[in-house]
Amino acid sequence: MKTINKISFHGIESIPQLIKDFLNHNIEGFEESTFSLEHFRKQIHVKQNSFTSGQRNILADTFESQLSGLKLSSGQKENIENLRLPNTFTITTGHQLNLFSGPVFFVYKILQTIKTCTYLKDNFPDFNFVPVYWMASEDHDFAEINHFKTENNYYEINEKSGGAVGRIQINDTFFISEFEKEFKDFVFGTELILMVKEAYKAGNTLTDAIKTLVNRLFSEFGLLILDGDSKELKNQIKETFKDELLNYSLQENSKEKVDFLTKKYGKVQVNPREINLFYLSETRDRIDFDGKNYIIVDKNIQFTQEEILHELENHPEKFSPNALMRPVYQETVLPNLAYIGGNAEIMYWLELKDYFSKINIPFPILIPRNSMLFLKEKTIGKIDKLNLNIEDFFQNFTTITNAKILEDNTIFNLLEEKENLLINNFSELKTAAETTEKSFGNMVKAEEVRQLKSFKRMKKRLLHAEKIKQSELLERLENLFLDVHPSKTWQERVYNFSVFFADYGYSWLETCLEEMEITESKLIIVAI
Repeated sequence: MKTINKISFHGIESIPQLIKDFLNHNIEGFEESTFSLEHFRKQIHVKQNSFTSGQRNILADTFESQLSGLKLSSGQKENIENLRLPNTFTITTGHQLNLFSGPVFFVYKILQTIKTCTYLKDNFPDFNFVPVYWMASEDHDFAEINHFKTENNYYEINEKSGGAVGRIQINDTFFISEFEKEFKDFVFGTELILMVKEAYKAGNTLTDAIKTLVNRLFSEFGLLILDGDSKELKNQIKETFKDELLNYSLQENSKEKVDFLTKKYGKVQVNPREINLFYLSETRDRIDFDGKNYIIVDKNIQFTQEEILHELENHPEKFSPNALMRPVYQETVLPNLAYIGGNAEIMYWLELKDYFSKINIPFPILIPRNSMLFLKEKTIGKIDKLNLNIEDFFQNFTTITNAKILEDNTIFNLLEEKENLLINNFSELKTAAETTEKSFGNMVKAEEVRQLKSFKRMKKRLLHAEKIKQSELLERLENLFLDVHPSKTWQERVYNFSVFFADYGYSWLETCLEEMEITESKLIIVAI
């Protein structure tokens, strides 16, 4: 395996402009929320003064309890104990409990979190940095997470859903036998099959499954895994939840940022609600207020103000943060310095800066995660043979394809030449027309538009004709695009990690870790 290119996010057309502006420090108020050693130095100081020894002990005890059924490495045990110390901080990423980890970027974001901790320890040796994976165990959209895809197959489980997905118990294990058929003859197929059987044995919850899988993959790197579906942790955020129920605080205090982002970028990733909390029973349902009572939407349950505050005080575990409140919960219970997430995640974190200030929680450094792409040498050879660059596949590929089809085309070049001549001639005419009556000048401009439209139609028809004539080249280009973008999207959003692990095992993880960028957000392309 060899890295052949690392492309900055700035050079990739599909990266949202908001992310590019954030990375370029072009959004006022977020200049110190980006990656730099100076920003981390300040963040360490701020977090050290805001996170108590009591909170540290609760967190360490919670890790010990939640991870007690797993075989922990010496690094993990040391990290748990270090969390009791005032000089220890976390770097966190989070993700849903996708079946067998879902798309492979799940692995990339965890590895970047691990490597960031190593980088910070090298630069701040007096402090400890612990990588944390936060499980989105309370999400309730089971259809989003109940499947994964390999190069050849699609795997899915069917279970009763509607509540917190982490609590769903596994009964449907049919996919395991199908998975075994696909991977039994690969070099590391046996290891993969053991992984899936251990994690997804009947009776395990989805939380158990992901915890088991992630620990098997990353325990030697010292990664700690945290489940937010915890009474002990939620006890620490009761006042924030109370404020949300009574005062709609998140919506009120994020309004200015939401309006600004909407005006500048067209929309925000997640719109805040009046109450950004769910109620957990056998299902997970939104909490609303009808002016008199608190209503659990789609359930025959309601509370007076006094009743819901009593419920929160005695059963905080029944209150679940939505996508916007979850970052607040996370930063309340962790001595966290930075969050590593996908572009969509970073974009909704940006909405929350003023709300964090209001509730006196330090806003973390935000790091858009790296992307990775593994391409076969054969595919890279085909790209080179066509005199294309890997970067071309991350621009508007229709434009790239059209240019390739018309490359060195005599008729097209002639059309371009005559069109430019036409533009120059009309430029002279328009200058002369300005010296006479206005209607004549307008007629000249209209005639220019008409004739230029004719050239546009001719070029369009020529392209259509050349696509028919060069159908073989067109097919090669389209197939190459699908090699780079399976299912017409980024590889990391389609394939499961098993596609790569099957051939290379843990050395693939080591390669990903070694090639991972820390100080910049990039697309890393590796030849295999």
